[in-house]
Amino acid sequence: MAEAIRNGASRSTSSVGSVHRRVFMRQAGAIGVAISTLPSAAALAPPAAAKRRLAMVGTGQRGVGSWGAPVVASYAELVEFVALCDVNPERAAVARGMIGTDAPTFTDFDAMVREAKPDTVIVTTIDSRHAEYVCRALRLGCDVICEKPLCTTARQAQDILDAHKQTGRQLTVTFNARHDAGAMKVKELLLAGEVGEILQVTYDEFLDRRHGADYFRRWHAFAENSGTLLCHKSSHQFDQLNWWLDAAPVEVTAHGRLAVYGHNGPFRHTTCRACTFKQRCEFAWDITRDERLTKLYVECEDQDGYFRDACVYRNGIDIHDTAVVQIRYDSGALVNYSLNAAAPCEGEMLVINGTRGRIEMRNFDRQPWKPAADIEIRVIPTAGASRVIPIDTDDEDHGGADVRLRDAIFRPGAADPLGQRAGVRAGVMSSLIGIAAVNSMGERRPVRIADLVAW
Repeated sequence: MAEAIRNGASRSTSSVGSVHRRVFMRQAGAIGVAISTLPSAAALAPPAAAKRRLAMVGTGQRGVGSWGAPVVASYAELVEFVALCDVNPERAAVARGMIGTDAPTFTDFDAMVREAKPDTVIVTTIDSRHAEYVCRALRLGCDVICEKPLCTTARQAQDILDAHKQTGRQLTVTFNARHDAGAMKVKELLLAGEVGEILQVTYDEFLDRRHGADYFRRWHAFAENSGTLLCHKSSHQFDQLNWWLDAAPVEVTAHGRLAVYGHNGPFRHTTCRACTFKQRCEFAWDITRDERLTKLYVECEDQDGYFRDACVYRNGIDIHDTAVVQIRYDSGALVNYSLNAAAPCEGEMLVINGTRGRIEMRNFDRQPWKPAADIEIRVIPTAGASRVIPIDTDDEDHGGADVRLRDAIFRPGAADPLGQRAGVRAGVMSSLIGIAAVNSMGERRPVRIADLVAW
């Protein structure tokens, strides 16, 4: 949801109402009157469960593309959208058509919950507003599905923990990176004891100048909106680390800098569309060539002043494009993590060293050469021959991860042998690593996770 953002601020207003979750059941209809006085088998069958009633707050690209249209297309027999909410009424109306629903739209969150009575609220606003809507939805009697990161400050983390404990409602965090094919195979290998006790991990995340630059065009470029990329983007990797290690982070030390974007640029403008330097700029981008983004953003920007194609060289940008983070876990494992948002290629490199061996993973996302496989995992035991596990993935939906995640959330009774479902603790722990890293940079000292929240 494009709100309270630096390149075009706008506020939403809502009043906290009081509503309890209602359970809707459809009763089986009468089959007809038989000559016999005995009821039919159909009449004795249990009533069919009602569809889960969904509402979404934040109708931008992620909400529409990941939690709107695909849910309507693939889970219509299980769920239905009953409301959409966004501070920008034009965007909400456009999103409704893209999603394929006739659900009413709202600009007031509490009014939406009060009138539409959803069972579950999906939160896909800007990151800094996640906690607000999560807590309000929980306290209004709804379960919540929240995009990562769950929160961007320690205060928000504490608020979520308190609201979850007080309400007892269900909170799911959408960590699709747990459902990445390579991540799943690494988890399988660790559960099989391939490396023994995990001693040390090195995890390098690098974004190319197409993907990486796009964060600096959008609301993410300001820490007050995203908490920096260490909260937004790296929350995926921090959650993977917590999940792979099956351990809790204890202490974080970090360093970072803005080395390429923002004030480093030789020139700047408001948007790429209006820029007089577009012929000279490496990052020039024409949003109007994308019909979907044009309808969602360009044609709606008069309502909130949010420019989806803002200049990556804006002087006010205050997040890091280059960072290193060290994490100490309660298991004794030590982690080195790095993020670069202006690399010449895109992907991940992971090394896990343990008492019995080593796992290396290279995720080839985009690069100027053809790899043998999309993902390559090498298992190197301390004794014996190493082996390579090649993995090819789909091009769409984050290599199939989004589909697997949606199935885990919306398909009842779905198995979870790898422990991929993520709740409040996983969401908070992932966010706290990013929050601690940002604090460590600002305070120039290690930050203990236990000092940030009271569990």
